[in-house]
Amino acid sequence: MLGRIVYFLCLPSVLAAQLCKPNAAEGFKVRLSIKTALGDQAYEWNRNQRFLFQAAIAFAMSHHLDLEFNVSNVLVCDETPRVSFWFVVTSPGDPSRLVGKESVELAVRKSRDRINSVLLLNDATLEFIGVLPTLVAPVKPATPPWLIVFGVVIGIVGAGIVFLLVSTVVQKKRKEKEVAEEEDDDDEEAQMKRTARNEGIYNTSFSEDDRNTQM
Repeated sequence: MLGRIVYFLCLPSVLAAQLCKPNAAEGFKVRLSIKTALGDQAYEWNRNQRFLFQAAIAFAMSHHLDLEFNVSNVLVCDETPRVSFWFVVTSPGDPSRLVGKESVELAVRKSRDRINSVLLLNDATLEFIGVLPTLVAPVKPATPPWLIVFGVVIGIVGAGIVFLLVSTVVQKKRKEKEVAEEEDDDDEEAQMKRTARNEGIYNTSFSEDDRNTQM
């Protein structure tokens, strides 16, 4: 009886050793650069930090597949002091079956920011070897792009109309001013001619009166 109890207690460790190993078909290698990321504030990698990592991966898997993954579904092995390790994810319904590598990769990419924040690292200091960069959800602008383009076009058209109206008014005023100046010049010239004519008549009369007086 005691032997069976020991067997069942050791069974998870045996399964983990068989499922999680370097270069496993469904596994991923992880490399952490804690000192590079945090400097003097760097923490020591221990079982508590490993638990946080497993919990973050379980969250990512649950979020991606809409299933309930636990920390026990994330198996970690081949840890090195520098720090690096391998991990695999087992199915919630069957701990002896591994989740496909593509599903794990997509889950990691979707929740990469959450995983990074848990360990206080980033994409450069928390490397999932073979996993593409963070899959960021597309940003939806508050204003649709077509509306922005439409507004720019309308603004340009409106500015063009205002420019034409202003230039037309300015040209009209300029022409009116030129016409007024020409009229003033004509009036002044006519006035000068009338003045010259009057002076000429006066001088002629004066000359004739002087001639008669002498006679």
